[in-house]
Parts: sequence; C-alpha cells; structure tokens
Amino acid sequence: MIRFTHLLHGGGTVSRVYHQRTHPTRGLLAYADPIRPVVFWNITRQCNLSCRHCYLDAGPGRAGEDELTTPEARLLIDDLSSLGIPLLIVSGGEPLTRDDIWELLSHARDRGMALALSSNGTLITPGIARQLKRSGVEYVGISLDGADRETHEMIRDVPGCFDSALAGLGHCRDAGIKTGVRFTATKENYSDIDRMIDLSRRLGTDRFCVYWLVPSGRGAEVYGEGRLAPMNMRTVLDTLYRSTQETGPDAMEFLTVDAPQDIVYLLERLESEDPKAHAGALELLDCRGAGCSAGSRVASIGPAGDVYPCQFAQSDRFRIGSVRERPFSALWNDAANPVLREFRNKTGTLQGACAACRYRMVCGGGCRVRAWYATGDFCAGDPFCEIVAHSGEPGPECR
Repeated sequence: MIRFTHLLHGGGTVSRVYHQRTHPTRGLLAYADPIRPVVFWNITRQCNLSCRHCYLDAGPGRAGEDELTTPEARLLIDDLSSLGIPLLIVSGGEPLTRDDIWELLSHARDRGMALALSSNGTLITPGIARQLKRSGVEYVGISLDGADRETHEMIRDVPGCFDSALAGLGHCRDAGIKTGVRFTATKENYSDIDRMIDLSRRLGTDRFCVYWLVPSGRGAEVYGEGRLAPMNMRTVLDTLYRSTQETGPDAMEFLTVDAPQDIVYLLERLESEDPKAHAGALELLDCRGAGCSAGSRVASIGPAGDVYPCQFAQSDRFRIGSVRERPFSALWNDAANPVLREFRNKTGTLQGACAACRYRMVCGGGCRVRAWYATGDFCAGDPFCEIVAHSGEPGPECR
C-alpha cells in the first residue's frame, strides 16, 4: 500500500485505529515485524456476484469441498493468534456466504485479534452490521467500481448490486464500524475517479482505496484490454494527490493498493512542490523498508489453506505451502522456503530499469507478481511503473 494520507500528513483515520489497537509504540501496520504479517484470509470462493476482474475467480456455486473445515479454520486462527499477527482481514469470494462466518469471527475476537472484513456489501443488512460489530470487526472495506449504477453493475454483473453496496456501507457506518471504499481502476471506469471520491465523502466513509488491475484469476482474462496506460494512471494519481492535500488526516484516508511503483510518483511530486514533506516521507519509508509488503509484512491464505505472499499471487508459482501440511507460523518463518526467499530478497535481483532506478530501495521494484505475469520473469520491471513503461522494456502483456 502507498498511504498518500500518511506520507503527506503523517496520519490517517483507519491506520490510526489499528495503530492504537495493535502497535501503540510503533508505526502503522505497514511497518510491522515480518515474522508477524498482516494476513489476508480468503475463506471461500463462493460469492453472490460475478465480477469480471475477480482475482480469486470467485462466484456463485464456487464453494468447494476443499475449503478448510470449521475445526481446521479454528486451528488456523489459534496459530495466527499465537504468532501475534497485527491484523486478520477476512475476505472471499464473499465471506458472509460462509455458514460458519460468525463462529470464526467470534473465535478470532475471543483470541484478541484485530479484525477487518472485505466484502461486496450487498448482504450487509442493519442486523448483519450489528452482528459484525459484536463479532469484533473494526473495519469493513466494500468494493465499488463506479460512481453510478450503470458502471458498477456492468463490472459486477448483477442488477441491484450498486444500491445494495451503498446500503451496506451505510449500515456499517450506523453500527459504528469504520468503512472504506475499494475502487479497482480500469479503462472502463478510471474517469469516474473524481465522482467516486465525492460519492465516498457523501457516504461518510473513512478510507478510499485505489486498486490497480492485477492479472490474477479472472483479472488475467481482462488484463490486456482493461489495464490503464501510464497517462491514465497519472490522471488517477493526480486526483488522489489533490484530494489528499485538500483532506486533513482526521477525515477520509487515501491510498493505493498493490502499487509500490506509485511511491515514485508521490516522491517526485513532493520533491518539486514540498521539500519538507518529501524529507518526512523518505524518513517514514526508511522505517518501513523497501517496496511491496508481499512475503514479508503481508501474507495470504486461500480457501483450501494454501499460503501465498499476497492475495494477488494466487498461482502455483507462488505457493509457499499449506496450513494442512504445516502450521502457518512454521511456513512463514521457514528461511529456506524458496518463494519467501525470492520475495524477501527481491531488491537484490532486480533487472532492467528497476535495477538502475534511484528509487529501487523505497519502491523495491514494484509488484513482482505483475512483472512475472507480464514477462515470465520475476526480476523484470513492473509494467505499471512509468519509468519501466518508457524504458523500452517488454510491454505489459499478460502471458
């Protein structure tokens, strides 16, 4: 994540909640100890929507017999709790479609874990929102892919899901849960960015997250036609930058996700426009470490218990192991694991424009998963970086 609000203002509404909740003497979750990562847990592939860019290829009828059973899931929660992870983000598919969701959330709450939920929002009634609050969920991120019904439902493929998502956000807010809008920017909707931010403000959300399209799951099928050109990405980033400047740290928080390369944009803007903020941002980034958190400060667990460096690395190429074979804590702290070694040593193996870039120690070479999908080479440049895009390296075409 590139936390625009934190790097420009030194704060952020949602980040501050988890800072106070889990790390009272250290920085944000982004600065957590690598042996205790933030964990994204995709508990099911079942979903009531069929979004064309879903990184997990989730949808109706996708709940499988290979999903972790309730006893297996409880054991996983126990292990994550004993490891002391700072945050468990429960996702899917749509996590609210899983029959034992309340038992799992309550068990994690009882083990003292900080909880967030990633949802499409359509199943969140006032009663569900209150139950989420009782179950210990402190933040709910809801996906919106357009500022109007037509755009959102074209991408999510279910009539009525726009109004249901807006209602779900409101119910969570009314229940006292912090909320965020998650916006995946593509060619179809990036021009909605100003209206999306305005809508999020009117909804009273605490966070606005921009995701870039990742070629994983069904996202791989639309990646070539849906990914943004550098000039279109800059349009989105310019809007985020302006909105962050206009919004104080105690209001809505802005960030981009799966976007280590965005720090190059932010640092260059600050260097030319606000040298003091530029120096402060460099200091924060020095504490955080280089680039993407995948494989170090972030981990992902799939429905069947497979462990990956991040939620977008859903490929056998990046499989670390399975919690059915070894506990997560043992897998994550195995220094000999080849996938983890690759991700944790990535800055030393970069090639092309990334290897020579002056930002490589703060950007870390961008997204290694996106580089691999685009070129077949884990060490290649991230095609979403403007420097790489203009360097003459192979273009960002999905393999």
